[in-house]
Amino acid sequence: MVSTKERGDAAEDRALAHLLARGLRLVARNYRTPGRGGGEIDLVMREPDGTLVFVEVRQRGRSDFGGAAASIVWRKQRRIVFAARHYLMRLGAPPPCRFDVVSLDAGGIRWLRGAFEAG
Repeated sequence: MVSTKERGDAAEDRALAHLLARGLRLVARNYRTPGRGGGEIDLVMREPDGTLVFVEVRQRGRSDFGGAAASIVWRKQRRIVFAARHYLMRLGAPPPCRFDVVSLDAGGIRWLRGAFEAG
């Protein structure tokens, strides 16, 4: 029996391979803010042009109810944005940023650039 964590790690591995094959570079994986109530970013990537990309990876076995990408509701988006702001505070001059989603479901793998905004 495969655990939920193992399935999630495998989905992140597939998403990472997908993004690396398209020219992005891995900066951080599973970045977490300290303390309770914070957030986590599955993958922090960098585009060749320097854009920092915060990536949420979602996997669903079925595409009912909009599939994997539709499961990232506003609460989850808010937590990702919170974690991204925390990550950016460590940098002297933050680069351009974007929030992407890589979804894996019955339809295959999809990369949604600019899936949501920070504001």
